[in-house]
Amino acid sequence: EYFNYNTDGYEGDTAEDRKSQDGSETMPFIDESPTMSPHLCARGQDGEAVSPTPPEGLLSGGDTEKGLEMKKLVLSGFLASEEIYINQLEALLLPVKPFKATATTSKPVLTMEQIETIFFMIQDIFVIHKEFYDAISPNIQQWDEKVTVGHLFQKLASQLGVYKAFVDNYKVAVETAEKCSLANSQFQKISENLKVKGPKESKDCTTTATMEGKTQVCCLFVLFFQDLLKHTPKDHPDFPLLQDALRISQNFLSSINEEIDPRRTAVTTPKGEVRQLVKDGFLVEVSEGTRKLRHVFLFTDLLLCAKMKKTAVGRHQQYECKWYIPLADLSFQTLDDSDSLPHIQTLPEHEIEEMKIKISSIKSEIQKEKKAQKSQSRNVDRLRKKMNEQESCLLLHSPTIPFRIHNKHGKSYLFLLSSDYERSEWRESIQKLQKKDLQACVLSSVELQVLTGSCFKLRTVHNIPVTSNKDDEESPGLYGFLHVIVHKATGFKESANLYCTLEVDSFGYFVSKAITRVFRDTTEPQWNEEFEIELEGSQCLRILCYEKCYDKSKLNKDDNEIVDKIMGKGQVQLDPQTVQSKNWHMDVIEMNGIKVEFSMKFTSRDLSLKRTPSKKQSGVFGVKISVVTKRERSKVPYIVRQCIEEVEKRGIDEVGIYRISGVATDIQALKAAFDANTKDILMMLSDMDINAIAGTLKLYFRELPEPLLTDRLYPAFMEGIALSDPAAKENCMMHLLRSLPDPNLITFLTLLEHLKRVAEKEPVNKMSLHNLATVFGPTLLRPSESEISKAHITLASDIWSHDVMAQVQVLLYYLQHPPISFAELKKNTLYFSTDV
Repeated sequence: EYFNYNTDGYEGDTAEDRKSQDGSETMPFIDESPTMSPHLCARGQDGEAVSPTPPEGLLSGGDTEKGLEMKKLVLSGFLASEEIYINQLEALLLPVKPFKATATTSKPVLTMEQIETIFFMIQDIFVIHKEFYDAISPNIQQWDEKVTVGHLFQKLASQLGVYKAFVDNYKVAVETAEKCSLANSQFQKISENLKVKGPKESKDCTTTATMEGKTQVCCLFVLFFQDLLKHTPKDHPDFPLLQDALRISQNFLSSINEEIDPRRTAVTTPKGEVRQLVKDGFLVEVSEGTRKLRHVFLFTDLLLCAKMKKTAVGRHQQYECKWYIPLADLSFQTLDDSDSLPHIQTLPEHEIEEMKIKISSIKSEIQKEKKAQKSQSRNVDRLRKKMNEQESCLLLHSPTIPFRIHNKHGKSYLFLLSSDYERSEWRESIQKLQKKDLQACVLSSVELQVLTGSCFKLRTVHNIPVTSNKDDEESPGLYGFLHVIVHKATGFKESANLYCTLEVDSFGYFVSKAITRVFRDTTEPQWNEEFEIELEGSQCLRILCYEKCYDKSKLNKDDNEIVDKIMGKGQVQLDPQTVQSKNWHMDVIEMNGIKVEFSMKFTSRDLSLKRTPSKKQSGVFGVKISVVTKRERSKVPYIVRQCIEEVEKRGIDEVGIYRISGVATDIQALKAAFDANTKDILMMLSDMDINAIAGTLKLYFRELPEPLLTDRLYPAFMEGIALSDPAAKENCMMHLLRSLPDPNLITFLTLLEHLKRVAEKEPVNKMSLHNLATVFGPTLLRPSESEISKAHITLASDIWSHDVMAQVQVLLYYLQHPPISFAELKKNTLYFSTDV
């Protein structure tokens, strides 16, 4: 009953309800305006999880003192309710010692197991709140405006996971307590006393009520942090810390909201059994060698795969069932069962990239149309339709991760997903349901029709996840660089080889962007690795924690990959408001009892892509390439040659080489070593993680004071690549290379040959010429600051969509071209070759 203390009063709506038993207001800090109601804070009108956004700092000048006075009031109110809560927890813990003492005697009141179940996590919750109370109390008694309490709230927020564990156990605890009360009169008396001391009885002890409780405790934190922020000046040291605490609680809240979905409505089968929809979503199925977009519905006892029927305009949309498997008959097929793999259509990488280019330019066109005409024009609708076609096609062809489902009395089915995250979510949801005692069910055609008919009403995912289905008001996502430091993970039961991968969404699906090193044989990996992740309209960051499997017998025949086990996974929304401040933000992701701590900060594209010349000319980073080669008496800078050599020696088989970020601290160490020209550079290179070496090479080109292909020639490269006549294009593109200064040209040709050698290993390293052009194009071509400002580009996404795509195309042109030799170029032949 104690748990409902924090949520009590949100069942009823009267002021009386919000008073604790002694009549004092327990939650004086809650602003009772409608936007602050916990119900709204937890769920929007349509039941979607809503994260309340932090209020802006509202204080200026004379308001500051008043604000800080209000802050003290808010804190005092919170402290008063904490005190009541701690006293109640203490009362609840009183009988635990005597219970434990009798547990080992011949007449135990409760067994040890019962004690641990009934009082699960209460001691931990008590300690968290007591420590917090003891730390914050003196600050409020001796109040002055310089007092900082943010770090204490940050800590409190990062411990919210304890509530989750507590509530997950709550139902069992209540059932155990009730059984023990019936069986043992002594315990019954004690528990009656406890109930009297506790808050007033909760109206309902079902799981949903406690789940709501879990949400509301977290909601109270969110509301409280919002109130506190409202009365904290922006320049107060507490402000960023409280923002973090708010965001950690919001993330926790939205992760809980994903678990409890009040819309999980049920269908009743003709036999009167209740069948609930547990999960649904769009998946790509491979059927007879072709990709089909399906809507998959997971019910409590079966998995149903449906497709949307084509209906006349204005008619009610309907689903048609393609197949279903009772969960009792469903297993996940591994490849050993069937060595023959169906042939899967895959689009070449460059076609996929071309779709992205089209989508980006259509987006820009739509923006321009809207600015030009205030009213919704037909043109916008036409463009939207075009964009929808491209995006749907991209969504159909981008996934590559196989997810096989087998019916033990029949066929196997193959889905393709874009991320291991989705695959494990589907797998876990199905396995959880399979733990129950399931009967194989056979549906009659009528039953199947009724069930498929109900899908439309029950579904929780309504639209294919493409931009064209989003409202204009929705965030366009972030463009630029996200810096993430993965600090450490805790909560593992036994030692393992652990690593994390980071994914962000791009064009409606998720892409893996970074991977930490494997921490061997530990329960507490401490990575402290920093990554720089490029965002292309991203809204969400995911972290997956894996156990590395070194067992060669577990090789997956399909794609030669060892199947590593996902230990936990979680995601956070990238809220533009919080992420875009210049500071690092600490955060925690909770995943099945495992906690991963990380920090992040965001740099928008226009800031991160400034080329800033180095002040000291003695190093190599930020120094003109002609200065470096002259000083070294070399044709190609030493740093370029060494990094290329090392990547070719041991990185050419590495999956995602040049795409997966290296650890930022390693890259900075290499940068410093090359700048100082230290003797032990070769030793460092041979010891360093290969992704860091690849990252150092990219950074060198990115930090050149002017691009390798020069500012002067940039407009001409843009024009040349747009030519449609092959002969004219060939002439122009070769002439442009000849116009480059020698050090630039020789370095470019060296890099070109290297990237071609990397792409030859595409079956192993998954890096095609197109992938490499995407990584290096902007780095080698993007003009320096003065050039960009001349073009007066307004939107960061505009510069990204048009220019970046053209930059990728220029590099791709040279990568796909037959070998180009320096000597041949310099012969100055006007007509180089007309056949392409």
